[in-house]
Amino acid sequence: MSTTTELAWFKSSYSGSQGDSCVEVAVTEQAVCVRDSKDVARPHFAVGRDGWSRFVGFLTDV
Repeated sequence: MSTTTELAWFKSSYSGSQGDSCVEVAVTEQAVCVRDSKDVARPHFAVGRDGWSRFVGFLTDV
């Protein structure tokens, strides 16, 4: 998988202008990578795209 520096990270539009308490995501062909925006040096984790879709679908139903 790509290293953290090669990924195109982005924050949710809901994160606000301060951007101090967010997660960032980067999408690859195989997975969606997630990291803490306050500590980008820490390792990120990756979730399969199908799993990410189910997760987001669950959140929109709540």
